Amino acid sequence: MLTAKLSVTDTGRLRDETAEPEVLRPAGHPNNAVRARQLSKRFGQNTILDRLDLDIRPGEFIALLGRSGSGKTTLLRALAGLDQISSGQLQVPQARAAVFQEPRLMPWKRAWRNVVMGLHIPQARERARQALAEVGLAHRENAWPGTLSGGEAQRVALARALVREPQLLLLDEPFAALDALTRIRMHQLILSLWRVHQPAVLLVTHDVDEAVLLADRVLVLDGGRIVADLRIDQQRPRSAENHAFQKVRTQLLQLLGVELDADAGAPKPVLHLVPPSPAAPFNLSNFSI
Repeated sequence: MLTAKLSVTDTGRLRDETAEPEVLRPAGHPNNAVRARQLSKRFGQNTILDRLDLDIRPGEFIALLGRSGSGKTTLLRALAGLDQISSGQLQVPQARAAVFQEPRLMPWKRAWRNVVMGLHIPQARERARQALAEVGLAHRENAWPGTLSGGEAQRVALARALVREPQLLLLDEPFAALDALTRIRMHQLILSLWRVHQPAVLLVTHDVDEAVLLADRVLVLDGGRIVADLRIDQQRPRSAENHAFQKVRTQLLQLLGVELDADAGAPKPVLHLVPPSPAAPFNLSNFSI
């Protein structure tokens, strides 16, 4: 069986050296922060991503929905450079950062040291302090991770991503373990930081409301391919009580296979999405942000 040999170009693009080469724009082209063509990922005989095509423009906020096992986290890990693709072509910026469902902080490092972990930069502590101030945690720079609340730990993880000044920010269900009020605050924070830093964002989530509240576009992944691409034209801040919001929400739930109550008023799902699978074990040998 032919195995695709992939290499990384100077532009940060992965090149398939055994397949027919495709002409792709350079990674710095203004129309594309991410460009994937015929992207596949296989684990043994199981195909998780199946000849997937994807474009994300610079500064665009994308939410990715799908049932458990549809390949959402696999796609995110491929974009982050944590997993090698099996075949196809992938163009991504070199400046990337990822925030996961678990904060993945080193318990033996204070908050500020977690923020600049792995970086060799001048004035590292000042850079960490600035990033922590952006997420509202300047007063916790010397805190040990074990003393942080769940929301504070996720904000440290977000500061760790932002200090790298990413052109592509990858979010893998970072709010799933937070309580409802903390999630609302984190939604407001991520939108505020996105406006300031203007990275392209890919948010993987199981929460349809979260996707519609935050994103410019919502993609639905099924069977390893993108089966729906909905643009959200509603002005921010958005309200779940808005008729346009409910219309998009209903459409997305139906795409995800959720049956809806036909009664008047806001649609209420009578079936529920399968809860997210546990986060992959943290492995220092392949962790990169």
